[in-house]
Amino acid sequence: MKASETNFQNLTDRKVQYLVPLFQRPYSWDKKEWNDLLSDITELCIDDNSRNHFIGSIVVTDLPSKPKKLACYYLLIDGQQRLTTIFVLLILMRDIAATASGFSVSSEQIEEDNLVNKFAENLEHFKILPTQQDREVFIALVTSEPSCLQRVHPLITCYNFFKKGIKKLNLDKLHEVICKKLSIVEIVLESDDNPYVVFESLNNRGRLLTEVDLIRNYFLMKIDKDRQEDIYKEYWLPMQKSLGDETLNDFMFHYLSSGGEIVGQKEIYLTLKRRVDRYEDAFEALKRIKKFSHLYEKIINPQKEVNSIIRSKLVRINRLDYTSVYSFLLNCYHEYENNTLSVNDFASILEILENFIVRRIICKIQIKGLNKEFPLLYQNAIARSSSLLDGVKAILEANEYPRDTKFRESVIRAAFTYSNDKLKLILETIEQHILKSEPLSPTKVDWIMPKKPTSDWISELGENWQQYHDLYVNTLGNLTLVPLNYDLSNKSFLDKQIYFSNSDLALNRYFQSIDKWDHTYIEKRAEYLAEIALQIWSYFGISNQTSGYEIQTSEHEVTGTRPTNLEILGDVFPVKAWKEVYLTVLDWISEYEPSLFVELSKQYPNLISDYYHEGILKVHVLKNGYYVGTCLSAKSIYQFCSQAFQYIGLSDEDWKVERQTKP
Repeated sequence: MKASETNFQNLTDRKVQYLVPLFQRPYSWDKKEWNDLLSDITELCIDDNSRNHFIGSIVVTDLPSKPKKLACYYLLIDGQQRLTTIFVLLILMRDIAATASGFSVSSEQIEEDNLVNKFAENLEHFKILPTQQDREVFIALVTSEPSCLQRVHPLITCYNFFKKGIKKLNLDKLHEVICKKLSIVEIVLESDDNPYVVFESLNNRGRLLTEVDLIRNYFLMKIDKDRQEDIYKEYWLPMQKSLGDETLNDFMFHYLSSGGEIVGQKEIYLTLKRRVDRYEDAFEALKRIKKFSHLYEKIINPQKEVNSIIRSKLVRINRLDYTSVYSFLLNCYHEYENNTLSVNDFASILEILENFIVRRIICKIQIKGLNKEFPLLYQNAIARSSSLLDGVKAILEANEYPRDTKFRESVIRAAFTYSNDKLKLILETIEQHILKSEPLSPTKVDWIMPKKPTSDWISELGENWQQYHDLYVNTLGNLTLVPLNYDLSNKSFLDKQIYFSNSDLALNRYFQSIDKWDHTYIEKRAEYLAEIALQIWSYFGISNQTSGYEIQTSEHEVTGTRPTNLEILGDVFPVKAWKEVYLTVLDWISEYEPSLFVELSKQYPNLISDYYHEGILKVHVLKNGYYVGTCLSAKSIYQFCSQAFQYIGLSDEDWKVERQTKP
């Protein structure tokens, strides 16, 4: 390669064209870069003895296949952002020169010297051709197309920014600075230099390219340049338009993961490059990626799926917000589209995934292993069984799939602090199961015992209401659905019951014969809902016996027992009473998860507080100085400990209490 120092005037005073290749990103400079350039230009304009100011380099390579109508055709490998910005500045100066007085340079001179090749036709008329996404707007700027400046585009924003920024500068001096004082190093590649390798190595400076940028660049540089534009328009551009950069990046991650490989978010480009270099033709790989991108669109936007059964089940999967399944679903969708997976089996697989996810989120089993499990699920399932459906069931059952005993207890006692959409999905599904119909009218979640109890509710809850409120307010037994236009909020249970008695929702018919609402009634309703949940998300595996990690004291077996040891993540703490279990758990969380302990205190303000208040009954001071209420039964202590561990990300298999029956 050859490098030489030059300026903008020298770059454009001949019949030349700089072509920004398809593999480059669109124009992306904004105010930060514009401000830096404007500051440099302003300083040079006000300094009478200013020297040349270096603004960076450009890397070009000759295009020998072009017809020699111009002196030079260059492919602009690097530096398109700064060079395009300078062209926009010259367009602005040309427009100002058309009406300004006292400017020694005419608009015609600027245009013919710096912007266009005067007698060249069609696209060769322009000294620079930005990439396709910017080309139309740039040409409109050069040709002064009417209403061009009303468009919304980064190039127009750039034009308007500098129009305001250069108002106080001397125009003749400004023209001199732009054309002659801004020093540029032009690097011209030789015929044996690989432009893509150079381009790739240059991107450790300036604005870093995204993984998607690098992938696009890689494919287009691997394809013959005579076919680049057609392939870009037919294969890459439709994906970019339909998904957008961020979603396209997510798709690439899931697409690569669907091959059974664990891919890091920052290794998408390198993984794809390595895979294609070793095993695939670049063009064939791009065609396959485009095909899978259509499948991904249907996964994230099920309204594009024509089959109503598959569509509705995909909607439910998305509401659960477990995107880890997408890599697996891409393979299933591909089989379904190729008619090697029946609609019934595909629908059943989606049901199995929902079942698996719902049971795990209700049981608060961490998802940390799923990012590695789902990329491998398809390959493992087809290796396990001739039936993909049976293979999926077998693999997921062995992957901490909660049995009925654990699932039922979690439905009853877990604190439901998920997003409202997950809560709504669970409650809506129970509603539809009772009614045997769908869909429902729009609804929202209502807390029967409100999050902030009024004096009426305090009387309703009775003695020790503070602790019972904290422990039961977010359990499923205390949640229901109401229409969007209803605001029951903090109304008393009597007022709510009047509404429930006339409600069309089956979930609310339960309350018609209930005249009181406290922790005892919340537990009974939770047990009722748990039985329905067991029918909806029924166990799909072979063995429904309690497994080793589920051996745990049931809350219904706590009363009348005396604890002997508390075990947390393998550490054993001797205890003699349930109060000791409670305090040991809180001290452990405050020591090992201090920030989460603070958040936990906000969830249970009447049980944990950094200051003493009358809501904390039978106060005890922890090692970290927090006040905790100890007026709890053994059953309530067990429920709190379970909820507290779930809140900090541990599940029931991470802790246990050994106990003996009291004599």
